[in-house]
Amino acid sequence: MTGKVIHIADGDSITIMRDNTQYKIRLLGIDAPERDQPFGKQARVALNRAINGKIVNAEWNKKDNYGRLVAKVSYKQQDIGLQQIQKGMAWHYKHYAREQDPEDQSRYAQAEYQAQRDKQGLWQDAKPIPPWDYRHKRSR
Repeated sequence: MTGKVIHIADGDSITIMRDNTQYKIRLLGIDAPERDQPFGKQARVALNRAINGKIVNAEWNKKDNYGRLVAKVSYKQQDIGLQQIQKGMAWHYKHYAREQDPEDQSRYAQAEYQAQRDKQGLWQDAKPIPPWDYRHKRSR
């Protein structure tokens, strides 16, 4: 599906418009910090700068529990989820890695390793809390 990005909800969720219909999309393979977590706002800003208002391609094959399409999103053949990881604005969401093709799994894991090694973005914190742990603690 191809559409124009009309909203950036956070560092891993967007809305695109196609044929006068809005589609909420969760980027496949990544999990960005929640808005109130360290680097949550920066992750949203980075995604906003990368694709807001742009025409993107979204390859999807499922919906999540919130009804969003789970998609690999690209802009000018650049994988946006991978870029978020490279900038240190998201984790590789290994729990769902099996939904990625093996090459993407490898690229995302390598990008996370390099971002962590180079202390990019959220990796500047000594012990960044993954968003899935943060959500779990908050829901108790």
